[in-house]
Amino acid sequence: MAILRSYYSDDLASFLTENPQRIIERICSQSDFAAESSQKNAWIEQTTILQSQLSKTTGSGKIFYEFTIPRLGKRIDILLILNSVIYVLEFKTGDSQFTAQAIDQAWDYALDLKNFHNTSHDKIICPVLITTKSKEIDVSKSWKIELDGVTYPIAIPPSQFQKLIDFSQASNTHIPAINIEEWENGQYEPTPTIVEAASALFKNHDVKEISRSDASAVNLSETTTTLENIIEDAKLNNKKAICFVTGVPGAGKTLVGLNVATKNRDENSNFHSVFLSGNAPLVTVLREALIRDSVEISRKSGQKLTKKNASQSVIKFIQNIHHFRDDCITDLRPPIDHVVIFDEAQRAWNREQTSSFMQRKKGLKGFNKSEPEFLISCMNRHKDWAVIICLVGGGQEINTGEAGISAWLEAIDEEYPNWEINI
Repeated sequence: MAILRSYYSDDLASFLTENPQRIIERICSQSDFAAESSQKNAWIEQTTILQSQLSKTTGSGKIFYEFTIPRLGKRIDILLILNSVIYVLEFKTGDSQFTAQAIDQAWDYALDLKNFHNTSHDKIICPVLITTKSKEIDVSKSWKIELDGVTYPIAIPPSQFQKLIDFSQASNTHIPAINIEEWENGQYEPTPTIVEAASALFKNHDVKEISRSDASAVNLSETTTTLENIIEDAKLNNKKAICFVTGVPGAGKTLVGLNVATKNRDENSNFHSVFLSGNAPLVTVLREALIRDSVEISRKSGQKLTKKNASQSVIKFIQNIHHFRDDCITDLRPPIDHVVIFDEAQRAWNREQTSSFMQRKKGLKGFNKSEPEFLISCMNRHKDWAVIICLVGGGQEINTGEAGISAWLEAIDEEYPNWEINI
């Protein structure tokens, strides 16, 4: 059974004969929000364009509307798989110019899919920006595949989409068609090569925005070593452990968590760790600091690293906890991560707040778990071992429904007594 990651999907043959209004109805029935008339009109226009441009297309294919990139919280306007190529389509209806921002958006989606969706790692991915009032270009001169299999983004008017399809398909007849069912069941899994920027950061410790702290370097080192020992013990003995790292604001908990997320990863295995935070501004600041540091380190060594490429490295380590949670709702398999660090864990929601949100916003009738209980259940899906590290600031449960450290302890005590507790 395929993982549901889009508001609408269908094989290409069925899509081409479907009434556009029926397609919009199917999209709206799966959407998390009530679509405004402008959004519906945009979907109808996109559908009309694609049905017209793809009417003579041959081969096996499938189309997805509002496709979610696992764990990143981003939705691709339209994703089309045709034979051996994945097309990432970003529409700007009514626009007459190709802006750099719009082109970058399509390119970012393609790179995220390549780097974080395991069945897309080895595929050719073509980001396409379609602006409905722009001028035509020479498609053959714009088609260029990079070494990672992602083409340079191509910006075209709707009338040239069929030309792009014909040219790109003719260029790749030697490559086997994508197994669409297998591709759909892909899950979040970062490519092994995107760890370099963050590991370089922690070898040099020169991001001052993050490392500024009142705690001594000795204390940070000892705490990190203790956590590493617990992780190694869990790995060797197939154990599951939860760790609580407590400290006042500014004590260095975040730095410890980020150190663990970057240092404890074996390049030669499927072991992954991730740093999660529900504080969206913090995630943004940390990512930006790491990206800038990575670019600077590269510059000093005489190499050139763009912010775009650096960001692909950083996103692997630092993610929004709500995107992690939502992905675990959609995909019931164990997450790729064996070690998860939850920042500000004391601010996780209690059972009442979580259940209310899940039922109202996610349509999960009968959901009755606290956020700590659900997050532990996600990691408990691993058959072998797992480690959860909770970074806890004392006395910081400041909003309605925030549960404090007790909710984590209660979840372990009531539901997961086989988990070892370390404080």
